[in-house]
Amino acid sequence: MVYRRLSTFFSKWEILYHLFMIPIIFPIGNYYFIGSRYFTEWWVFVLGTLLVFLLYSFSVVVLTLAIRWVIRRYPAAQQATERTLTMLVVVSGLTVALAIFSVFIYSLFPTLGTQFNWKSIRPILILGLVFDLFLCTMLDVFYIYTQWQQDLNENEQLKREALQNRLNALKMQINPHFLFNSLNSLSSLISEDRRRAERFVDELAKVYRYMLQAHNHSLVPLESELDFLVSYSSLLNTRYGYSLRIDLCIDPIYYAYSLPPLSLQTLIDNAIKHNTMSPAKPLAISIRATQNKRLIVQNTLQRKVVRVAMTQAKLSDLALKYRLISDTDLRVIETDTHFGVTLPLLTIPQVAKA
Repeated sequence: MVYRRLSTFFSKWEILYHLFMIPIIFPIGNYYFIGSRYFTEWWVFVLGTLLVFLLYSFSVVVLTLAIRWVIRRYPAAQQATERTLTMLVVVSGLTVALAIFSVFIYSLFPTLGTQFNWKSIRPILILGLVFDLFLCTMLDVFYIYTQWQQDLNENEQLKREALQNRLNALKMQINPHFLFNSLNSLSSLISEDRRRAERFVDELAKVYRYMLQAHNHSLVPLESELDFLVSYSSLLNTRYGYSLRIDLCIDPIYYAYSLPPLSLQTLIDNAIKHNTMSPAKPLAISIRATQNKRLIVQNTLQRKVVRVAMTQAKLSDLALKYRLISDTDLRVIETDTHFGVTLPLLTIPQVAKA
C-alpha cells in the first residue's frame, strides 16, 4: 500500500535511489548535526532519525518538483545542456535554503546540542550539494532513458501501423468479395454471351493490374484514374445493370492533375455499400470537376433500411492520404437527397510544399 502511494508521485527508479541513499544520508547527516551521541544515546538516535526522515522527505519532494519543472521547461533532447545547467542552479539555490532550514529545525531541540550558526550549516550544505549533484544526474539520466524508450516504442508502433496499413492496402487491392462477385458474373456471361465474357475478362485484368500497381505510387494522374474507372464501371454495370448509373463529366484540361490512387473506387464502393439500388430507382453517381480544381463525387441518397454495419475506414484512410501528402483535405457534403465528397486535384508544387 505504501509503495503504491509512493509510486503515484515517484518513479520506480527514484524510489530505489532514495532507498539506497537513506542508509548513507541519515547516519552521516546526524553525525554532522549531533556528533557521536547519535550512536550512543538511544533517545537521541530516535529523535535524530525522526527529524532527518521528515527533513529528508520534505527536501526530496521540493527538489523533485523543482527538477521536474526544469525538465518540463527544457524537454527536448537538444536542450540537454540548458536543462542540466538550469537544474543545477535551481537545485543549488534550494539546497542552501533547505540546509539553513534543517539546521534551524535541529537547533529547536536543545537535547541534540545543534547550534544555529555557519559552523553547523556548512557541513550539511556541502553534504546537500553532493547529494543534489547525484540526484540531478540520476533524474536527468532517467529522463533521457525514458525519452529514448518512449521514442523506441513509438517507432515500433509506427512500424506496426505501417505493416498493418500495407496489409490493409493489399486487402483492398485484392478485394476478395469483388473478385468473387466478378467471377460469378463471368460465369453467367460465359453461358449467355461469350463475346461479352471476353470483354469482361479484359476489363477485369485491367482493373486488377491497376490495383496491384497502385501501392507503388502516392499520386497518380487523374487521366490514369479515369481510365481505371472506365474499366471498373464496366464490371459494375455488368453486375448491377440498370440499377447503377455512373456519369463522368471531366474536362480534359484537368487530366494532368493528380490524386491518390483508387480514390474514385473508394468513393464509389462507399456509395454502393450504403445505398439501395434497383432498375426502377437506380443509384446515380456523378463525377465532375469544378473550376476551383476540385473533383466532386456525388450520389443520390437512398439509404438502406437495414443499416450496414461498416465503418468509414476507407474514407478515413483517403482523408489521411491527403493530409500526409498535401496541405489540403477532402470535404464531405450531405443533404436530404445527396451525399458527396470533394477531392482536391493536386499538382507537384502543392505536394512538395507539404
